Amino acid sequence: MRELRSEWRNKYAMSGILLYLLSIIFLITFTFEETDDRTWMVLYWIAILFTSVNAVAKSFLQESEGRQYYFYTLASPQHIILAKMAYNAVVMVVMSGLALLFYIATQGYPVEDDASFLLAMLLGALAFASTFSMISAVASRAANNGTLTAILSFPILLPVMRILIRVSLLALTGQNLAMNAQDLLYLAALNIFIVVLALILFPYLWRD
Repeated sequence: MRELRSEWRNKYAMSGILLYLLSIIFLITFTFEETDDRTWMVLYWIAILFTSVNAVAKSFLQESEGRQYYFYTLASPQHIILAKMAYNAVVMVVMSGLALLFYIATQGYPVEDDASFLLAMLLGALAFASTFSMISAVASRAANNGTLTAILSFPILLPVMRILIRVSLLALTGQNLAMNAQDLLYLAALNIFIVVLALILFPYLWRD
């Protein structure tokens, strides 16, 4: 909770992320006055991906060594990484929901299977939050950390994006939740795997 309160005090950062998200959506609106359903869906996930990079990927990169040492004296490594993931997950769920509302207002809403799409949106936001939180922790311990973040996150996010796009495109055609259940379970399993991996690896990073 201490980590969550500390992050929440930086309200200017949240305002910046929201402004960035709005800029992407308005840029899409001005560029594509009318979009077909598949383009609508792909552009939405591109907007969420770029927003997550700015909102989450710098979780550990922007912290000074003094602040990290202060956290080290307060809580265990597992609590630190879980707090980071929890905060970033809340941010991404809120941003994904706001992006959807703004997107609907400007581009309409072609989705027919709401349950599958909303579950995919929730699980996707959690996957982006957990992945970028862990990758940011790894990259913060190395030189050229910005480049390393992109390199390490790509192989993890590629299957996540493929599942999200597949489920979302099926949601456009009116498929029911049962048809997408397997992919959604895969996505949930990926989230669990990333969190467990972070809990195992982060204590070794934290000691350095």
